[in-house]
Amino acid sequence: MLIDWKIILLSVYQIVVILTIIHVVMDNRQPAKTMAWGLVIWFVPVAGIVLYLFFGVNTRKERFISQRSLDQLSKRSMLEFVEQKNLQLPEEHRQLIDMFVSENFSLPFKDSACEVYTDGYAFFPALLSAISKAKDHIHIDMYIIEDDPLGNLVADALIDKARQGVEVKLIYDDVGCWNVNHRFFERMRDEGIEVVAFLPVRFPSFTSKVNYRNHRKLIIIDGLTGFVGGMNIALRYVKGRSGEAQGTARERWRDTMVQVTGSGVYGLQRAFLVDWYFCDRTLISNRKYYPSVSQSHVAKYPAPHVTQMVTSGPVTPYAEIMQGYVRIILSARRYVYMETPYFLPTEPVLFAMKTAAAAGVDVRVLVPYRSDTKFAEWASRSYLREVLEAGIKVSFYTAGFLHSKLMVSDDNISTCGSTNVDFRSFENNFESNMFFYGEEMAVKMRDIYLEDERQSIAMSDLPERMNPKFLKRLWESLVRMMSPLM
Repeated sequence: MLIDWKIILLSVYQIVVILTIIHVVMDNRQPAKTMAWGLVIWFVPVAGIVLYLFFGVNTRKERFISQRSLDQLSKRSMLEFVEQKNLQLPEEHRQLIDMFVSENFSLPFKDSACEVYTDGYAFFPALLSAISKAKDHIHIDMYIIEDDPLGNLVADALIDKARQGVEVKLIYDDVGCWNVNHRFFERMRDEGIEVVAFLPVRFPSFTSKVNYRNHRKLIIIDGLTGFVGGMNIALRYVKGRSGEAQGTARERWRDTMVQVTGSGVYGLQRAFLVDWYFCDRTLISNRKYYPSVSQSHVAKYPAPHVTQMVTSGPVTPYAEIMQGYVRIILSARRYVYMETPYFLPTEPVLFAMKTAAAAGVDVRVLVPYRSDTKFAEWASRSYLREVLEAGIKVSFYTAGFLHSKLMVSDDNISTCGSTNVDFRSFENNFESNMFFYGEEMAVKMRDIYLEDERQSIAMSDLPERMNPKFLKRLWESLVRMMSPLM
């Protein structure tokens, strides 16, 4: 009797498919994501299972850092800052603030001054100036640092400070820097800079790590100056995609970065030290990283901001930043303006936006006219039509590629950071956003949004986006089905 190996292999494969789908179902994630993975595994032979192993296995229930270690990194070092004298929190946002505190010990801080940069020509000179003034330490947590002229300029500045005895620590994301030659980082290590990769993707743990990336952009200098936002360290933020000086209007990258000075930097520092322990397993809890804010600094800013640094990631019980977005949108009374390079909203965010618009709130979304990721652009088009039909104003930025991630509401609350309005940022990536409470910062963010909107075109004025032909609409709908996996 001859053994038909084809039938045996097919039977084994079918059993593996069924077991994999059962694993997806029993993970009890959002039904849309469960259905999407089920379709991929069933209708994409072999590759569907491989994709699930690489990008679909849920790690949110796993604990990568013990609570005891988190307490040492956070509560012990920052204990003296928990009780801040004369800290006045806005009553209209107290529940939001308390939610962030209870979920991941994101403390609010007063006595913070903020400056906003909207392009690389303003941000990178400010960064290099701050690095040159460092006396004790420089901590950088960056998704991408390119091996290009700008990346090497920053590396040279860091090497110079390391030679002066300043402590320099750098975290880079292993997948974000896949194209960066290892010699770029070895050169810094040879000069005394401590450089670590976030979740290195190596065999055999490749499949469990490749989907969960550190998308944060944090820089802390001496514990009193910090930067947070959407800019990586790369020449394209200065010269655009083409590499030409200034870049053409289409090539220019438009992004937002915020410089924070004062006690608000403590939140950035805490986020960095947690990430450093995550990567290096070195528990750093020295209080020198949280220096006192001088009275001269407080006096310089008579109406300083109240800030709150919030992080989220796939290893925390809750999607904190997404929850913050939902609460701000549902609490809005007059307006909510949002900028994002990718618009693939989760169901809670989409529902909140529609609910706010139905209640008469002026909800607006600004996205790039052309994305740097075609699949994300195609998938987002049906979402954009959907929110437009719900009464939300949608505009496409035409003066370059919009990579900015900000939201502002009612002239009293705003946020800026690394978080896109998409499934990946809200659920899979390690992200960081600074939340600003107060009119001054909100008005700045509002004016930035309105200026960007003036350099955009309304979706309602684009017939090809409003009413695409049947085959294009079908393709966009099919790609949208995969949006929870992007």
